[in-house]
Amino acid sequence: MRDTCLCLHAQRAARALARRFDMALKPVGLTNGQFSLLMSLNRPEPPPMGPVANLLAMDRTTLTAALKPLEKRGLLSIEPDPRDKRGKRLKLTPEGLAVLASAVPIWTRTHGEVEAQIGSGDADRLRRDLVDLG
Repeated sequence: MRDTCLCLHAQRAARALARRFDMALKPVGLTNGQFSLLMSLNRPEPPPMGPVANLLAMDRTTLTAALKPLEKRGLLSIEPDPRDKRGKRLKLTPEGLAVLASAVPIWTRTHGEVEAQIGSGDADRLRRDLVDLG
C-alpha cells in the first residue's frame, strides 16, 4: 500500500517542494507560503479576503493567521472594504512590492529547475492533474 498510496506520495512531494522553495526564498525573508500569499495580492485592486482564501485553499481563520506576520513586517495592510463595511481588503505595501520584486526571480529560477527535473511535458501533465484534483 505504501508504494501505491497517492495521498502519501502527494504529501511527500508537497513537503519536498515546500522545503526547496523555502530554502530558495530564505534570502528575501519569505517562506513559499508567504510568497504565494503575497503573489495572490499582487493585483491592480486590493482583493477581499474571501477570494484570496479560496485561491489559496485556506479558511479565513488560517488566512488571518498567515497575514499577521506579513502585516507586522509592513509588507501588506488590511483595510476596510469600501463596498462592504463588514469586509476587509488586502493591499501590498510598497515594501511588500519590493520584497516580491526580489522574490520573483528566485521563484522563477527555482520553478524552472523543478520543471527541468520533471521534464516539460510531464510537468504540464502533472500541473493539469493537480488542478483537476484541487
